[in-house]
Amino acid sequence: MSAAAKQNILVVEDEEVMRTILRQLLETEGYNVFTSDSTENAIQVFSTNEITLTLTDIRMSGRDGLELLDHIKSVDPEAIVIIMTAFSSVDSAIAALRKGAYDYVTKPFVNDDLLQTVKNAVKQRLLFQENRFLRRELRQKYDFSQMIGKSDALQHVFSLVQKVAVTSANILIQGESGTGKELVARSIHFNSKRADAPFLAVNCGALPESLLESELFGHTKGSFTGAIADKKGLFRSANGGTLFLDEVSEMPLALQVKLLRALQEHEVTPVGSAEAVKFDARIIAATNRRLDTEVADGRFREDLFYRLNVVEIDVPPLRERRDDIPLLVKHFAAKNARGQNSAEKLVTNEAMAAIIRYSWPGNVRELENVIERAVILSGPEIGVDGLPSKIADSTNDSAHAPNDRPTLEEMEQRYLLEVLSSVNDDKSQAARILGIDLSTLYRKLKRYEEE
Repeated sequence: MSAAAKQNILVVEDEEVMRTILRQLLETEGYNVFTSDSTENAIQVFSTNEITLTLTDIRMSGRDGLELLDHIKSVDPEAIVIIMTAFSSVDSAIAALRKGAYDYVTKPFVNDDLLQTVKNAVKQRLLFQENRFLRRELRQKYDFSQMIGKSDALQHVFSLVQKVAVTSANILIQGESGTGKELVARSIHFNSKRADAPFLAVNCGALPESLLESELFGHTKGSFTGAIADKKGLFRSANGGTLFLDEVSEMPLALQVKLLRALQEHEVTPVGSAEAVKFDARIIAATNRRLDTEVADGRFREDLFYRLNVVEIDVPPLRERRDDIPLLVKHFAAKNARGQNSAEKLVTNEAMAAIIRYSWPGNVRELENVIERAVILSGPEIGVDGLPSKIADSTNDSAHAPNDRPTLEEMEQRYLLEVLSSVNDDKSQAARILGIDLSTLYRKLKRYEEE
């Protein structure tokens, strides 16, 4: 009974004989038992000890068990309390259940029945503790420190995330594939007041329209072939938490209408049902396309765009924040070394130069995969020979190139200025042509002025 011996049970009973019987019964099962003859004393014991479960009589002289229940739940909403009651006061026990008691037992009770109730309750408490630990781990995994980088572009994103996390506003995250849009979404959720509730994600481009509708809004049994039971859907399953709609630009127009109504009314209608059901979930949407361009081209509803785009966060591609690459390389190298229980490998200057120079079309996701491969294939340090040829060759080509060959950034600057000139310096139109948002355009222009 070593597992039970680690669990502290508080028995609150004003009859000394019953208190002694309960203590002996529970100690025989290996539990560590505290006893109290009053609510006042029980409150003191509870506040000074790590109590797994409280077993209290409902009727005692002075303050009763319901008052003790109220106090314990106010201190720890996840606390486990079992009520003991006589047959004549079952109504009071039911009232205790409404107040959050785990269960109740009636006197006189069968020892085995009581012990089984206690055993189940202890399991429930341990599950609560495990979930609390996992939530704490998730918060640490997705705290702001995981957004690695010192570039101005990333610091701007970091500042926005900090500001919006404490609100309940809908968020639209835009950026190329692999830039870390889901990491941004999870960071917002796990640093918000909704952190203890679910974070659920769905890729809107990965499912056909009929399945996506059922996945989002739920369905009733028999509403279509294969619907063998009712399904809540993600909107309701994420209640109190966050629903992440990844690649929302891929959602069919017909389904966009239903999503718009859900956001307007804060309710969904399951497939096969005529009854709408309320939900409370924050919506964070993401896309690797410019939604304003999709609206202009008739592929995305303008009214839905504005519903989703209460706050817009643009995650810059890796090529626009090359200062962050060495930090990311070190982070991924250390992460993969830990995963393989090996020493962290250093990256040679030549290899780092190649990594920084490469254009990274797959962004941070591609960089992480490359470093994982390099850690596996390289010796004590990661050199150019440990990199894919397309990356290793990027530095070799540059080394043997004529001195007057323009860099990638110089070519980008020339193209951007040519586009601006062709539209008579209309920056909004230039941003649409370039496929970037207006803030990114201004940021680039400011950088060019400073160079």
